[in-house]
Amino acid sequence: MGAVAGGNRRTRQAVVATALLVAIAIVAVLVIQHRRSGDQGTSAPSPSRTPPSCTLSDKLVPSCGVLFGAAANPLGDESWDEGLTSFEKTIGRTVDIAHYYNASPELFPTADMIQRAREPGKKRLLMLNWKPEMGRTWAQVAAGDPTVDAAIDAEAAYLKKTFPEKFYLVIHHEPEDEVLPQAGSGMTATDYRAMYRHVALRLRQHGVTNAVFVMNYTGSARWGSAPWFSQLYPGDDVVDWIAEDPYIFGDHPDYWSDLATAVNRRDPAHPTWPGFYNWAITNHPDKPLMLGEWGIDEQSIGTKSKAGLISGIQASLRQRPQLKALVYWNESRVDPIGETRLDSSPAAEKAARAVFSKGSLKRQLG
Repeated sequence: MGAVAGGNRRTRQAVVATALLVAIAIVAVLVIQHRRSGDQGTSAPSPSRTPPSCTLSDKLVPSCGVLFGAAANPLGDESWDEGLTSFEKTIGRTVDIAHYYNASPELFPTADMIQRAREPGKKRLLMLNWKPEMGRTWAQVAAGDPTVDAAIDAEAAYLKKTFPEKFYLVIHHEPEDEVLPQAGSGMTATDYRAMYRHVALRLRQHGVTNAVFVMNYTGSARWGSAPWFSQLYPGDDVVDWIAEDPYIFGDHPDYWSDLATAVNRRDPAHPTWPGFYNWAITNHPDKPLMLGEWGIDEQSIGTKSKAGLISGIQASLRQRPQLKALVYWNESRVDPIGETRLDSSPAAEKAARAVFSKGSLKRQLG
């Protein structure tokens, strides 16, 4: 019995010793893993939280944020080229979009415009406004006026040879005020639609694949409630973006307002109009929206100043998520709007520099 008892004790001791060694080994492994992982009391290392970079789609739609650009009108004796440089100094950064205006038979973009698009370290998208009619009516252009068609074909050849980069192309912006609804006028809303389609499709037929087409409205309730308004739209197959031009000025509360109100103005005189932003996202929900032109006058009414309205742009954009680009109209004096230049006062310039270099309006292009 004594020998058996002694053997059992030795066996139990051996088992306990082995178990203790195993436990010590497990603890040692856990300590090593803990030190290697840098774990500070969590069960696993924290995953990387590096945010994805913003990209542009084939239609130049940003995957995040909002593109910011300008039609930087010359101030004083400046050239358009110098106007853009001055504007960028005011806001403290390079614009994402440089906006220029053109008319046939002149070919575009010009050498200066191309230089701005290709300037090393300052990548800019071009937004090119084009009136191709050369004195013809919309109906004449749509019917294939030979002089206009020759100019369209020359522009197509020029683009293919000179500027293969993607760009925004606006065909005859703000057409509403030029509509003559009488049948046979050549300037009805359906004539405009046919003109726009003719120009866009002819460019495509001649191999222009880098134009991103923009339909640019005035966006006012007066025109939006007109019986012919819906007939202007050229069609989803030839429209990539929808734009409006809401200026902020005057003493009416709908016109001297924050940006969120300005892009969706209502008018008691036209109660059926839902506001441009509401109209666009309801009728064309898949189209990105931009402000092709907009500006804020230098004035203060009540508690709202230009600087204050600029400072509120970020909050307005959160209310209008379909807006993907803002293209400012910077000019010393616009009749009847007023002083839209962003450096019209020290307070406005300070607010502009703060807003347009951070948040959803920070620089989007590399």
